[in-house]
Amino acid sequence: MKTISTRIVALICVGLCATAIPAFAQTNNDATPAAAAAPAANAQAPSLGDLGFPTDQTKGNAQDQARLDRRSHMLKVHQRLGLITLAPLVATLIASGSAAGKSTSSSGRELHAGLGIATAGLYLTTASFAVFAPKISGTTTRGSIKLHKILACIHGPGMILTPILGAMAYNQRNSGQKVHGIASAHGAVAGITAAAYGAALLSVSIKF
Repeated sequence: MKTISTRIVALICVGLCATAIPAFAQTNNDATPAAAAAPAANAQAPSLGDLGFPTDQTKGNAQDQARLDRRSHMLKVHQRLGLITLAPLVATLIASGSAAGKSTSSSGRELHAGLGIATAGLYLTTASFAVFAPKISGTTTRGSIKLHKILACIHGPGMILTPILGAMAYNQRNSGQKVHGIASAHGAVAGITAAAYGAALLSVSIKF
């Protein structure tokens, strides 16, 4: 009787073990995805190289974008300085009345010359931002920008020639002489230059 009871107890223990082993195995299998998901969650995001983009191409695009941003910034500064330069330019034209003609005076000539120098300095600074702005290959200039550049070919040389002729006229006046020779073209060159400069400003203000 004792032997039968022992066998029954042993069979019960074997049955319990057989039931517990699959449950334990299932528990381990259920825990495996969670454990595997943790490193995946911490994994670094794929780079452009991992996505199939060559390194040289992505680097080139970044350089092109930087060049475009620099060009845009320099042209915006060029536009703002161009508007600022208009103020001393108009003042120089107004002061020219006291620097030439019968009502001329030494103080009037000095004021006109000082405003002219300020205008020329600002103009050269303004032009440098357009000249030295990075060039973008493959772009086509047309419309108002093309007209703006054509007018720059007029007021650009004019802004260089006008102060030179003005200095010659200034020296002749201070010497008690009447303005003569090529210096007498100072006023005409200045007028043409101012007109071309004003038209250049309007050309980028009116889109067509």
